[in-house]
Amino acid sequence: MASDHVDVLIVGAGLSGVGAAVHLQRECPGKTYAVLEARGAVGGTWDLFRYPGIRSDSDMFTLGYSFKPWTNPKAIADGDAIRSYVRETAREYGVQQHIRFHHRALRAEWDSVTARWTVHARRDDTGEDVVLTCGFLFTNSGYYRYDEGYTPEFPGVERYAGRLVHPQHWPEDLDYAGKRVVVIGSGATAVTLVPAMAERAAHVTMLQRSPTYVIALPSRDRFADAARRRLPAKAAYAVTRWKNVALAVANFQLSRRAPGLVKTFLRRAARGRLPVGYDLDRHFSPRYNPWDQRLCVVPDGDLFAALSAGTAAVVTDTIDTFTERGIRLTSGAELPADIVVTATGLNLLALGGMTLAVDGAEVDLASTVAYKGMMLSGVPNFAMTIGYTNASWTLKADLVATYVCRLLRHLDDTGQQIVTPLAPDSDELVPIIDLQSGYVLRAVDRLPKQGPAAPWRLHQNYPRDVLLMRHGRLTDAGVRFSRAGTPATVADRPAPVA
Repeated sequence: MASDHVDVLIVGAGLSGVGAAVHLQRECPGKTYAVLEARGAVGGTWDLFRYPGIRSDSDMFTLGYSFKPWTNPKAIADGDAIRSYVRETAREYGVQQHIRFHHRALRAEWDSVTARWTVHARRDDTGEDVVLTCGFLFTNSGYYRYDEGYTPEFPGVERYAGRLVHPQHWPEDLDYAGKRVVVIGSGATAVTLVPAMAERAAHVTMLQRSPTYVIALPSRDRFADAARRRLPAKAAYAVTRWKNVALAVANFQLSRRAPGLVKTFLRRAARGRLPVGYDLDRHFSPRYNPWDQRLCVVPDGDLFAALSAGTAAVVTDTIDTFTERGIRLTSGAELPADIVVTATGLNLLALGGMTLAVDGAEVDLASTVAYKGMMLSGVPNFAMTIGYTNASWTLKADLVATYVCRLLRHLDDTGQQIVTPLAPDSDELVPIIDLQSGYVLRAVDRLPKQGPAAPWRLHQNYPRDVLLMRHGRLTDAGVRFSRAGTPATVADRPAPVA
């Protein structure tokens, strides 16, 4: 059984894991590290998902890394371009040589006497068990379950004679040219698939139980194009990044404070791109407020263009049963389909399924409280990356990686080895992810919590988090620093939360 030690062990070689490794190299150059990646390639989500039209739903000036300008002309980029960007970063900064592919992290055990994690992994390619130790464990595996997506139980599905596909496992041999396709769902995956498949399919129907907010944005950023012509590449990237951050924050805050106004704007924008007389109330007027769930971005209005051209349609109804030739709806209508795509969502899986133990005691994630949205109460020398729900994932990932590096330098400077977050003295706890999306609600009882106020409250506000995580104090009521040999179970409590 192989075993070795590194200062920092990073789990995940996707967008945030590669970024974390670069930050560590740049900001803590003396630290040794390794990256465990369960799959056989760099890229994470962007290497896994290969369905037609896959793209970002955040602009690449904020989804890109702070240290590596996005130079592709498209602001809303396709999956291939994003995957290439992540892989190029891994090669350019030498991260590739630190990645251990096919290594699935299964369990991590903390020992306060030695101030070390022992991480048990399994090589999916050989079946070999591997053990590593580290001083700090940094998970960047996201929160989606990669081996299976979410598909509800559809009555009569066993009778269906056509092809049934989930986007998370898109078959390479699927030929949909000239076929009738039904895409079940109304989220980001569905609104991506429909216009992409409509280019070749005979017809594509998006079957939704209820509508989602959809907004059209240009695939190119004119401001960025102008900035690139007038400024050096890094300066143009930075100013565009902050412009887009400001717009995203303003949009979110306005949605929270004046949801009716934002609803009206989104409604008018959709009406302007749809045929006259289109039933907007039925198909594009959600029952919830903007940003209770993420908005769906369609670059250059491609979904609206497909609907206007007649190559695609939206049907808002519920499924009565699958039939041999397609789907019969509750209304009695039938949708014939050669192919049905179940874009019905994802399953959440915290820490990539890895379990934790601290000094022999199992860690129940649902009983922990997140500290600054990145560490867990009672779990020493551990951090996880969870991106923003109202902005790009990488904005938060960059901040988390920077903060971890600050913590590591602080430990070295003070001669201490352990940093342990403490739970707030408050019962006012809420889920760490504040969306009402189905994939969140299905898993909310298994996720960590957040407290009523900082530093236990996760703020969906990048400028505020920049001040907190890049420039804020490292020592506060929510964390304890100690030396090896200090038990992780802390008797004293932080100050009560007002």
